[in-house]
Amino acid sequence: MTLTNGDFKNIKQLIKITLDEDESLVRKDDIKHLPSKEEFYEQTDKIMGELKAVREEMTILRIEKVEKKLNIPAPL
Repeated sequence: MTLTNGDFKNIKQLIKITLDEDESLVRKDDIKHLPSKEEFYEQTDKIMGELKAVREEMTILRIEKVEKKLNIPAPL
């Protein structure tokens, strides 16, 4: 059984579809610049700690602003 021109066209189309799908896959080389899970969580913990500190600072500043507005003396 020999292949016809139609068979070759079908094979070519199948290869093209397979290659197009393969290009959409993520490979190790594509993600090598991304941090590991441990590095990601370590950095996230650091950022969350800084966010907590900023929020606490904002709360203190608001309390001080309210004390000043109401003429409440600051505790010693």
